[in-house]
Amino acid sequence: MRISERGQITIPKSLRERFGLNYNVEVELTPTEGGLLIQKRTAARHPVDGVFAILSDGSSTDDYIEEIRGR
Repeated sequence: MRISERGQITIPKSLRERFGLNYNVEVELTPTEGGLLIQKRTAARHPVDGVFAILSDGSSTDDYIEEIRGR
């Protein structure tokens, strides 16, 4: 595989099919000690991101659970 003059590479069809790298799929390039890691970018958010810092007011998880249960 070679890098083109414009910095492009062609991923072989067998690998694109195997890893679901279809047309217009976004990928992330991550530098590693051994080179570059290419991964599909996922649109899904991590579940923790949705609730991170929800208790920033200093209450405990028990207080929060009681509150959402309506007690």
